Amino acid sequence: MIKLIAVDMDGTFLNRHLEYDRHRFRELYKIMKESDIKFVVASGNQYYQLKSFFEDYQDELIYVAENGALVIDQQEVLFSADIPKEEVHQILNILERYPEIEKILCGLNSAYISNKVPDKFFKLMQLYLHRLDKVNDFYSVDDQFLKFALTCPPEKTYPLTDALKKEMSGKITPVTSGHGYIDLIVPSYHKVSGIQRICNRYGILPGECMAFGDGDNDIEMLKLCFYSYAMKNGSDGVKAAARYETLSNEESGVIKAIEKHFKEMKLI
Repeated sequence: MIKLIAVDMDGTFLNRHLEYDRHRFRELYKIMKESDIKFVVASGNQYYQLKSFFEDYQDELIYVAENGALVIDQQEVLFSADIPKEEVHQILNILERYPEIEKILCGLNSAYISNKVPDKFFKLMQLYLHRLDKVNDFYSVDDQFLKFALTCPPEKTYPLTDALKKEMSGKITPVTSGHGYIDLIVPSYHKVSGIQRICNRYGILPGECMAFGDGDNDIEMLKLCFYSYAMKNGSDGVKAAARYETLSNEESGVIKAIEKHFKEMKLI
């Protein structure tokens, strides 16, 4: 019996236009509510951006946002990471040595980006960060810090991730979904820790969880959940970690897999 469904967003639930089949999902969500199945949005993206995808029921959902650094259950903050300012400054010093990296400092109240970035890049980042402020000096930002979001040339994603792992010495963990995006997160806070918080709250076992992902930052989540699905467009590591494979994000693979299971459960 499935009691929780966790979905990654970019490359998984959403297509390349950052859309999904809203009508079909709304019908599935009605069934989830009637059957007390928790729907969890598990993403590296900002909470304020994630909730915008779900219209009038956005405040009913559970969000494991910022790669697990922020967990919100029906508007209640269950957990928020808090990277000490001293550590934030140490990380900023390290990142100064990598000119090919653009950095965004993600806080509880907003995200922060250099005021020197081109307008085109700033507008692109606003698609993923609905609260994004330009700053002159990262060292003077006053907020509760959740994580760093980095962008780099796509072909340098994995080499830079490996280099940063050596540089950070375990203080903070670089994770990537590929495609030029790297997150720096607190080692013990990730998608899995967020889902485990939800499971503990509601008495749900891993064998009662379904999860969908496409990137390497989804691997541990897929290993935790028994009904684990790699997207057809997912990485080799994701496909190795998952128990099942579904169609790509361009083919509504998540929705089709959920429909299949609900039919087997005689919910449809």
